[in-house]
Parts: sequence; C-alpha cells; structure tokens
Amino acid sequence: MPVARSERLLTLLQTLRRYRRPVTGTVLAQETGVSLRTLYRDIASLQAQGAMIEGEAGIGYVLKPGFMLPPMMFSEEELEALVLGSRWVARAAEPRLAGAGADALAKIVAVLPADMREMVDSATLFVGRKRQDEDRADVSAIRKAIRLERVLELHYGDEQGRISRRRVWPFALGYFEHVRIIMAWCELRQDFRHFRTDRIIDMAVHETRYPRRRTVLLKEWRETQDVPLET
Repeated sequence: MPVARSERLLTLLQTLRRYRRPVTGTVLAQETGVSLRTLYRDIASLQAQGAMIEGEAGIGYVLKPGFMLPPMMFSEEELEALVLGSRWVARAAEPRLAGAGADALAKIVAVLPADMREMVDSATLFVGRKRQDEDRADVSAIRKAIRLERVLELHYGDEQGRISRRRVWPFALGYFEHVRIIMAWCELRQDFRHFRTDRIIDMAVHETRYPRRRTVLLKEWRETQDVPLET
C-alpha cells in the first residue's frame, strides 16, 4: 500500500533528527524505504517548506537544530501521546508544572488543522486520579535548583521518623505513582541519596552553585544505580 506523501516526509524528518552528522542519501533512502530519486525529491520538498536541511548528493545531509515541524506533521499516535502526557502531568505534577503542561498542549492545539483539533478533543486515553500525598516543599523551587545547579539544605524526616539536616546537590527529580523523589549527591554521606519530597520538613535553596556539573552527576548516578537511558 503506497505511503502518503505527508507521512513519508515526516518519516524522513524523524530519521534526519536521529543523526547529528551528515548522513548519505543512500542510507536515508534505505531507512525510509524509498528510492534514491524519491529521497532527493523529498529533501527538496522539505527544504522548500523551510526545513533547514544542509548538504548535497554524494556528501550527505544533516538537519540543523531548531527546525519546528509544521502542524500537519503530527501522526494520530503522536497526538495521543501529547494528550496522554499532558493529562498525566496534570495529575502527577505540582500545580505550576501541571499548568505549564496544559498551556503547552493548548499552544499546539491552536495551530492544528480542524480535523486534528477534533482528534485531541475526543481523545480517549485517560489517567487515574490525582496522587494524594501532599508535598511540604516547593517542588517548583527544587526544579529550579536542579536547573541552576544550586545546593539545597534539607530538614528531612526518614521513614522511621528520624530528623536530619542535609546539604545536597540535586540533579534530577523522579515522578512516581505516589511520590516524587529528588536524586542528589549528599555531602553528609558522600554518596548518592534519594529524598522523598513529601518528607521534607523545610528547605533552603542556596545561591552557592555546587562544584560538579549536573550532567556529570546524572551520568555517574545512572552508572552506579544501573539506570538505563530514557528513550
């Protein structure tokens, strides 16, 4: 069955996004399942529509970062994923992040063709009820501390009810079904530790930037905890 041209162009764009270095037309044609001649025509079509594809036949092609997909380029599954993701964030995240998720989806829906807007409005994928555990800490402040690589000082209670003061270097925040977990390097333990946000009694964000990069800490944490990369 012939593949629709719009779907073929989307597949080509998504394939190009996987490569950071120029990739030959032959490889692209093989991965997208078209002839080399069709591949060249499709690249020319995308370039005419504004896609920042650089290169030429015999050398290779690369898609420059920052290109925005036109609205028609969302598949039904991608739209369902966006709706489901937005609904999950609204249920699981703190109000500020939940609102940001809803705003992002609204911006996408605003530029969709009418038939795709109807698909979003009638999406039938739902998530469960909102989590019941309430955070004492300002989770949006924690997310900001992670982005800025700032030290957090926590007044923290463990599962046995023991209270301790911790200076930590937060580098990630995990959203689970009933809890949120800060992944951090603990100065007291000199090791990676995990802290539940609902057990933080009080918290202070220091202006001090912790001495190691967040990306390095995340990489080491993945290795020591045997956590696979997100796909």
